[in-house]
Amino acid sequence: MALFSTHKIKSSFIQRLPSLHHEHSSYRWWVLLNVMIGTFMAVLDATIVNVALPKIMATFGVDVEKAEWVLTAYLLVFAVMLPTSGWVADHLGYKRTYFGALFLFTLGSFLCGLAWNEDALIMFRVVQATGAGFLMPVGMAIVAREFPPKQRGIALGFWSIAAAASVSLGPLIGGYLVDNISWGAIFDVNVPVGIVGLFATLVIQREYKTEQARSFDLVGFISGSVFLGAMLLALSDGNASWNTGGWTSRFIVTCFIVSGTALAVFLFTEMTVEHPLIDLKLLKNFNFGVTNAILFIFGLGMFGSTFLLPLYLQNSLGYTALQAGAVFLPVGILQALTAPVAGYLSDKVNPKIPAAIGLFLLALSMYLNAALSLSTEHAQIMLPLYIRGFAMGLVFTPLTTLALSDIPRQKIAQASGLFNVLRQLGGSFGVALMGALLTRRMIYHSAMYGQMVDSHSPAFQQVTANLAHFSQNVVGGTPAVAAMRANALVSSNVVQQAFVRAINDDFLIAGGITALTLIPLFILRTHKKKRNQEQKPAPPIE
Repeated sequence: MALFSTHKIKSSFIQRLPSLHHEHSSYRWWVLLNVMIGTFMAVLDATIVNVALPKIMATFGVDVEKAEWVLTAYLLVFAVMLPTSGWVADHLGYKRTYFGALFLFTLGSFLCGLAWNEDALIMFRVVQATGAGFLMPVGMAIVAREFPPKQRGIALGFWSIAAAASVSLGPLIGGYLVDNISWGAIFDVNVPVGIVGLFATLVIQREYKTEQARSFDLVGFISGSVFLGAMLLALSDGNASWNTGGWTSRFIVTCFIVSGTALAVFLFTEMTVEHPLIDLKLLKNFNFGVTNAILFIFGLGMFGSTFLLPLYLQNSLGYTALQAGAVFLPVGILQALTAPVAGYLSDKVNPKIPAAIGLFLLALSMYLNAALSLSTEHAQIMLPLYIRGFAMGLVFTPLTTLALSDIPRQKIAQASGLFNVLRQLGGSFGVALMGALLTRRMIYHSAMYGQMVDSHSPAFQQVTANLAHFSQNVVGGTPAVAAMRANALVSSNVVQQAFVRAINDDFLIAGGITALTLIPLFILRTHKKKRNQEQKPAPPIE
């Protein structure tokens, strides 16, 4: 009776809004708007947390290696959920799956805002990412199904704008909320938007369910999840303060063994099962396999270094969270403006040309970031970001064109899902790897600077004497207390210098990793002439 009443109320509501009726010409545009809300929120929460990390670290009293799991857990679960979304949507229906995903995401956001420690926050981020991992692929499938081929390109273009906008607005919105309210507000803001999206999904979308759905690859799902979880755990905790044995400790070695075993089981299962979770046989296609390798390596460098800049700006230069978020605003804007141009060029010239230019500029931007210091000017910070936004717009569309150029039409959906999975995996591994390298290089530079500081040298004694004199005149206290303050200031400066040098090392490594993608890019095959001939219209029949 309750379900009948709900259906009756909904039907009456739709009749009063003709534009939402399934047969109305504007229906598909309402669906697109509905899906764009979920897409924007899902991508937003992958970027909005970056500027809040320093405040989260200070609130919970944790270091970088622990705080990075707030990002890594989200990216990891996001990537694990992507390949399962098609099976779930085929069995439960696309509307139900999208509604459930949006509900999980909204619930996870609400719980994240209530987190009482870092472990609870990471756990609730997993709930949030579970919903986000379904939102993007299912939303994209809904848009592609509702729009006819002649309108599908522009519809997916608008859908992509929602993702690009979140890259720019995420750090900016997050910075404003952290500065003016609290770090928890970056999650709370999703709740009212999510409720509106849930209501819109119920009212606007119609249900669609495939008649024949494949069986679920449970072994592949479990083994793949164990492989990713154990590997990222090892990479993140290799330099952890509690892990006194370092990379050769029993815990880290066990994680690597478990991860390797799970990977072997996953590969065997996916190559032999009738309905694999991920169709790895697609990687046998030369262009598709090489392009996915490029994208994975790109994710290691690009997404792995993204969380470094907010840490540097806030911890080393004293930027507020809003100021740190504002520096990322041009990145998404330039990416959104450049992406259509890159798509046009990919149809007119060899797609490898804009992709190569983009990857080179990305590596250059990271190389420029490797020259940061405690006195870096704002213009020097912004120049690499301008280059990065322009470069990212040049990279994705040509790479997608090259990756899917030889994939049969009936397998494009599976190929697109695998394409996104590997990109997200690259980002997850990148965050864990760069976080581990950051800790390692901080230890190294702290030791090197510590050896260089000679407390018996005339320069050291002169600096500490001047600092002690200044401290005693400004703050007061005995000469002994002033001398202690002077020594503490020198030690603090050593730590700050070591942190900045470690940030520089990470950016330099990320730039080198990104530059490596140019090597496999040039061996990709293009069929430009053939494709142009196929698109040439047939002569008229006389």
